[in-house]
Amino acid sequence: MAAWAVLFVIGIAIGSQVFGQLKDSAGAAGNEAIKGMNLMDDAATQGPSLIALVNRPVNDPSAKSAVLAAASRLEQLPDVTDVTTAYDVNDPRLRATDGHASLMLISVKKVSSDDPMAAHKQVEVIRDALSGTAAGKDIKVGGPLAFSRDSMTQTSKDLMMGEAIAMPILLVALVFIFRGVRVALIPLASALVTVAGAMLLLLATTHVTDVGSYAIDVVTLFGIALAVDYSLLMANRFREERAAGADVETAASHTTRAAGRTITFSALTVIASLAGLFAFGDPTFTSLAIGGIATVVIALASGLTLVPALLSSAANHLGHMPRQVAGEGFFGRLAKRVQRRPLVVAVAASGALVALALPFLGVVFSNGDPRTLPRSLDSRQVADKLAAEFPAKQADPVVVVGKVAASDPRVAAYVSRVKQLPGVAAVSVEPGLRGKVSAIDVVPAGSVEGPVAQQLVTSLRENRPAYSSYVSGQAAALVDFKHQIWTHLPYALGLIALATFALLFLMTGSVLVPIKALVMNTLSLGATFGALAWVFQDGHLSGLLGFQSFGAIEVWVPVVVFVFAFGLSMDYEVFLLSRIKECYDECGNSNNAVANGLQRSGRIITSAAMLVLIVFLGFAAGKSMGIKEMGLALAIAVAVDATVVRCLLVPATMTLLGERNWWAPAPLRKVYERYGLREAPSVIDITVPEQRQPLPAAAMTAAAK
Repeated sequence: MAAWAVLFVIGIAIGSQVFGQLKDSAGAAGNEAIKGMNLMDDAATQGPSLIALVNRPVNDPSAKSAVLAAASRLEQLPDVTDVTTAYDVNDPRLRATDGHASLMLISVKKVSSDDPMAAHKQVEVIRDALSGTAAGKDIKVGGPLAFSRDSMTQTSKDLMMGEAIAMPILLVALVFIFRGVRVALIPLASALVTVAGAMLLLLATTHVTDVGSYAIDVVTLFGIALAVDYSLLMANRFREERAAGADVETAASHTTRAAGRTITFSALTVIASLAGLFAFGDPTFTSLAIGGIATVVIALASGLTLVPALLSSAANHLGHMPRQVAGEGFFGRLAKRVQRRPLVVAVAASGALVALALPFLGVVFSNGDPRTLPRSLDSRQVADKLAAEFPAKQADPVVVVGKVAASDPRVAAYVSRVKQLPGVAAVSVEPGLRGKVSAIDVVPAGSVEGPVAQQLVTSLRENRPAYSSYVSGQAAALVDFKHQIWTHLPYALGLIALATFALLFLMTGSVLVPIKALVMNTLSLGATFGALAWVFQDGHLSGLLGFQSFGAIEVWVPVVVFVFAFGLSMDYEVFLLSRIKECYDECGNSNNAVANGLQRSGRIITSAAMLVLIVFLGFAAGKSMGIKEMGLALAIAVAVDATVVRCLLVPATMTLLGERNWWAPAPLRKVYERYGLREAPSVIDITVPEQRQPLPAAAMTAAAK
């Protein structure tokens, strides 16, 4: 306990520095959009431009004097290289179509890409300077750089708010479950040390690869969820052992050997699912995989060491819970009812999950869109105003970056061709690039990442200029990111499925049980994605959840939700299967094993799911759309998995399979007999006498092993 206390202090004191090192990666370096961005950055003589929106009538003399005074003040800042207002040049793109607003373009110095906080500080300095001017209250600063800063700031706020909402409710729920405050602190303590350790490891990860702004939220959510799950499982087994008459040391020892083996299996299956993120080859997904796997390892270490220590110290305050049989509780009776009509239950539950998944067939994606931020933030307000009243001045056009100087006649010839393409609202050549590099801004009609913009990316790539070029920009990055996900998805799914199958086979000795688990988890996740599209893309429940839909969901959310929700689903699958296999080794009857296994694990699974649900819903209360989507999707995945899948589909399908549940070909059976890892039998005989049956020889051999 002392060692973990030290780790917690170090994790909070040092690991919290990770917030200053977060950097959203633009994507894989091999993508065309990224190559174009990098070429532009190298050739740029100055940093990116911020867009300041002035909400004053352009023709108002007082507005003109106030804007020019604000521009003069900005030009005195050391990081500002140039300021252009609607009064400096006769450019209609700097004026709103109704004349009630104008734009200021603020160019800043280039900063190192390795120091994202330096760029964010530039935004803060400029906003502070403008707030002190006469027009300050009417000026909002936006643009990609400001969006990056606002997005990261909002992510940090959502993280703190999510924890502030979830932790007190979580503690109350734990007190209710354990019927005591002191004992309820055990899962909470495990969750806190897991999060602290995960932040420390994420900080180390920032020195190896980019760590995205939402990585902290994902790792924090996952760390709390796993810590609570593992703590509850260990506590449940400890209480069983104590109820059977074991002393504290014996109970702790066997709990760690038996339930510890289960959570180790669970951790390995979760790690297998997280490893699928490596297959995408994206820096942000890679950082999530590293951080997530590290979090699982810390949660497991805490479950195997800190939790038994805390359970032992609180043994006198921890109530006993005798091991139950199917007829003694709700979950066992539920399993028996399902087993009376297993085919009807299996078909009905599967059909319902498939129906829930249908809205995802029409999914629309976005990536890094300011509309994911709350309307109270400046960068969101600027983006909305640009789209509504500055149709010729989008925040991020499609950019054709060429390896020729802008003065080359071929550039002008290509500009003339591009103007004739469908979906083009405006075309211009960017100034200020040195060397043999040019950039043509092609403004699409409609939104920056809408279908017209994405089709324009395809058209530009099909109609190349007479020189080497890259089609870049925000819409191009989205197109490339979607292509990257779809092309790498089969490898990720194959890796996850193969690793999960192998682990579940080594645990159960069955070929059919792992396949069935993979199919049911796919159905559960399909329903989750359908609900995600129905809520956030179609806008249902927007008033209740406090958001405004813009007809798309963040492209990274389904990938992250799939991997982490799949890991949690397998977490509960391992909890249930370990008890079913244990019961099967005891009684040799598959149907009895299913009913007894669900009775012994059902309460712990639903309790863990309820607690995890509280955590996820706390983060779903955040204002950033991506975090809200992720939190709600994970909450839905956990709820569906712990109810429909574990309580209905598992007993129904295992009843239909009967003794075939435990079938495996002879060669694989030999592999299992030699390398399989089994739940440790109880040191104390806690089988209910009237439930005992003669064991078949195979079961007796397995139990003896």
